[in-house]
Amino acid sequence: MSATDPEARRVNYLRTMGITAWVRRDRVIEDQPVEAKPERQSPSAATPAPGSASTTSSAPPQATPVNELDWASLQAAVAACQLCALSQTRTTTVFGVGAAAADWMVIGEAPGAEEDRRGEPFVGRAGQLLDAMLAGVSQSRSTAYIANVIKCRPPNNRDPSAEEAACCAPYLERQIELIQPRVILAVGRVSAQRLLGQDVPVGRLRGRVHHFGPRNTPLVVTYHPAYLLRRPSEKAKVWRDLLLARSVLEAETG
Repeated sequence: MSATDPEARRVNYLRTMGITAWVRRDRVIEDQPVEAKPERQSPSAATPAPGSASTTSSAPPQATPVNELDWASLQAAVAACQLCALSQTRTTTVFGVGAAAADWMVIGEAPGAEEDRRGEPFVGRAGQLLDAMLAGVSQSRSTAYIANVIKCRPPNNRDPSAEEAACCAPYLERQIELIQPRVILAVGRVSAQRLLGQDVPVGRLRGRVHHFGPRNTPLVVTYHPAYLLRRPSEKAKVWRDLLLARSVLEAETG
């Protein structure tokens, strides 16, 4: 099997995640060709440039309701947002990265120090592991869309408060509405609990399909990559969560 063979690449990604190669070859869900999805309204033909949303924006106060903003106006509104105290401590806002009409939407918790500097979600070691997780199901930063519940870094990487999450919720909801993903992967406790409105541990939320929003979008919960760096023994559970999310997408498209 050559290094360019897709199966060989997937086995390599699984090894990066700490999953033995036989898990992939004995997968429950066989690869299926992805059918072209029906046309739907796309917020933008181009992906927003990472880090382009900064605190130095001179955009005027936004008069249009958030739920009516187009993609560019939404990004500008996030860049200029001062609804909570995080606007005073951030270096830059972290809007998101990826395809603006993605089938997969990955939603994490909040930016960390490196994300705050670079304006892009999931960078550093946790980001590298997330990339490997996505590659295992034939996705990437360019085909999926990656965002966070909170657009600004909380000081000292603390969990966002309920007030901070409430201020950012309309932005995230509008992103989801514009992207119209076919499956949402909620990564980590904060993301899962905020999206589902439940104060339940991740371990009890994962392993089944939930639904989000007026479109009843399928949502799968899994552990955060940063948690997996501390608890690598849990990587096999995340692989099962990824397969579950992929099965939801395949059932819809094929």
